[in-house]
Amino acid sequence: MGQAVRALAAERGIEVVATLDRAAMEDESGATSQLLAEVDVAVEFSTPSAAVANIAVCLEAGCPIVVGTTGWYDQLEAVEAAVAEKGGALLWAPNFSVGVAMLTKLVASAGELAAGLEQFDVHMTETHHTAKRDAPSGTALALERAMSPGLGRPIPITSVRTGHVPGTHEVTLDGPFERITLAHEAHDRRVFADGALIAAAWLPGKSGVFTMQDVLDVELP
Repeated sequence: MGQAVRALAAERGIEVVATLDRAAMEDESGATSQLLAEVDVAVEFSTPSAAVANIAVCLEAGCPIVVGTTGWYDQLEAVEAAVAEKGGALLWAPNFSVGVAMLTKLVASAGELAAGLEQFDVHMTETHHTAKRDAPSGTALALERAMSPGLGRPIPITSVRTGHVPGTHEVTLDGPFERITLAHEAHDRRVFADGALIAAAWLPGKSGVFTMQDVLDVELP
C-alpha cells in the first residue's frame, strides 16, 4: 500500500518527502522526528504491531497522520487520549474507498429497515488476499458496527483469505422467499491509495481524531 500511495502521489504532482520503513521509524537519533516535523502529513500503512508506535512518533513530532493499517483498534482509546494530550491530528480508517463509505451508510439504513424482521438472516462475508493478517477485516468490523445497532442483533462474519483479492465485502439479508445483497468489490488496490491521498489533503490544519466519514461528510443514521 505504501508503494501504491507513493506512485499515485507522483502521478498527481504530490511531493513525497520520504518513505520510512520500520527501522527508520524506530530510529531514536532525532533525524526521523526532525523530518516529520517539516512535512505536511504522514500516511501510515504498516502492520498492526507497528502502527501504534508509528502514530506515537508522528504525534511527538507534531505531524498529522493518516493511518490505513488495521488490526490495532483495541488500542484506539489510548491512541485517542494521546492525540488529545499532544493536540495532534489523526485520521484512521479501516478502508479509504469512497464506495465503502457509501456502503457503510447503506448497511446502516438496511439494518434499521430490517429491525424486527426475524425472517431475514443477516450475514457478512469478506474476502482478501492471503497476506491480509487480520480477520475479520477492519472494514467488515466497521460495517458490522454500523449495521448491528439498528438491526438489533449481532451480524456473523465469515473471512476468506485467498489469492490476490484486494478486498470484497458482502452483506446478505436472506429470507425464506427472497434475498437482498449489498456488496463492494475493490478492483485495484489504488482505490485505497486514492482515498488515503484525499484524506491526507484534508487533514493538515485540523486537530483531533477523524475518520473517512468526516472527510466525505457522510452522516450515518
